[in-house]
Amino acid sequence: MPHSPLPDALRRQRSIGHVALTVARMPGGATRITDLAEAGPLRLRLPRPEPGPSPMEAVLLNSAGGIACGDRFTVEARLGAEADLVLTTTAAEKIYRSDGPVTRLDVALALESDAALAWLPQETILFDGARLARSFAAEMAAEARLTLFEALVFGRAARGEVMRTGMLTDSWRIRRAGRLAYADTFRLDGDIAEHLARRAVAGGARAMATLLHLAPDAESRLDQARDLIRAAGCEALSVEAGASAWNGLLVLRLLGAEIGPLRLAAARILDGFRGRTLPRVWQT
Repeated sequence: MPHSPLPDALRRQRSIGHVALTVARMPGGATRITDLAEAGPLRLRLPRPEPGPSPMEAVLLNSAGGIACGDRFTVEARLGAEADLVLTTTAAEKIYRSDGPVTRLDVALALESDAALAWLPQETILFDGARLARSFAAEMAAEARLTLFEALVFGRAARGEVMRTGMLTDSWRIRRAGRLAYADTFRLDGDIAEHLARRAVAGGARAMATLLHLAPDAESRLDQARDLIRAAGCEALSVEAGASAWNGLLVLRLLGAEIGPLRLAAARILDGFRGRTLPRVWQT
């Protein structure tokens, strides 16, 4: 007697990872977690605080070692008034090849008055055939400060891999004082290598990064950002970079043939822009 096909829910056991944290500024001035929820392979680690008035640092850890087709990961962070937080990751995130289902990564951030958040994950690597839909959504008070950095790598250069097929949708929506302040959607589908080869898209680059900064003084820091691009040695590293600012925000973009030189340039720029070194996990 023939076997009946298994339902999709039984054929595929996908990972669902979730972290939700709330932080607040304590009476002594330090930022501490007041609520934390973890689920699936996604966890949060808290390095020992540095001495002196430094922001709280939290490190996201994916114990699964990567994300496969159909997995869904969500991160939520809420900062109380005057809280100061840095969120990063233990290593580069790997998005593996998919035979159809789309992987989802969703980040939701909320910042109350005078809160400061630096979202500084290490790069996301898309394997050939990966299918990823990613979103960033932030609600921030008018006086809050938000710095977002994200780097994408298309294929593993060390393995000679070229990302020829797959899909990427990357959507950013930032609201400040209830009004839309920044909206950006980037989509690639089909022959990824062909799309990236176009001058209007990436000019053949296989690594790209965006630094987005929203703060009351963001526009006034444009000259500093451009000086940092020059000081980081982007031209010598063959990394194309540029910055612009408008409506209380600053955007800096980088393109490179490989992630190594781009990562080095980005680290130099971030160190200078933030006035402090990157989290220790970036050094390992």
